Amino acid sequence: MDKKTQSVDIVIPVYNEEGCLQKNVLILYNYLEKIADFSWDIIIADNASTDKTSQIATDLALEYKRILYVHIPVKGRGYVLRKTFLESNADIVCYMDADLSINFRYLKLLIEGITCGFDISTGSRLMQGSRVKRRLNRKIISRAYNFLIKSLFFNRFSDAQCGFKALRTDVAKQLVPLVKNNNWFFDTELLLLAEYNKYRIFEVPVKWTEDIKTKVHITKAILQFLVGLLRMRFLIHKNRVRNNTNGNHGENE
Repeated sequence: MDKKTQSVDIVIPVYNEEGCLQKNVLILYNYLEKIADFSWDIIIADNASTDKTSQIATDLALEYKRILYVHIPVKGRGYVLRKTFLESNADIVCYMDADLSINFRYLKLLIEGITCGFDISTGSRLMQGSRVKRRLNRKIISRAYNFLIKSLFFNRFSDAQCGFKALRTDVAKQLVPLVKNNNWFFDTELLLLAEYNKYRIFEVPVKWTEDIKTKVHITKAILQFLVGLLRMRFLIHKNRVRNNTNGNHGENE
């Protein structure tokens, strides 16, 4: 892939982010204008917000030609990513959270992982070199969750739930239709399916600061993750990518 001619859609899923949306999107926009050596658009994907998020995003899209706004009335973070990825015409799709909990200066490295030949790039808060500010209970839960995944699937990636990923768009369009979850487990399921289908995954260390105002309900999320892992443990063999034109991965059964 020619780095200078590639196009990238940067998806920012949002739900009731009126407090930080304009400021953070413009910080990212200005940063990309200075450093990006690829064509890019920022897509604000509104996940049925009920506050002023929609108006703020609409105004940004009207004022800045590289900011696009998509309103998606169905709730579910995974659903938002599914819709935007499958409708993208860019070479690469990626996503990050609106709160910029991950330092956006790692975005260039995330994209470079794809241009160097990997199929998927993903941030990891558990890699050596990552710098993470997080409450102790969240650190324990995260490490226990990723240990459980390794115990069940013997996977090589280290952080299943980091909301900072990039994919070749053709790969996304092969894998995403196989993902069943439309909420928070989407990230884990996507990576497990990618590794099962022999796609090449590149992990990026990140600087990550926990958003204490997160809208994730931890108890509900844990239950969803456990149910999802059990489903994947017994049914992942039914999710082989077929008719993959790249002979290096996704071999037919």
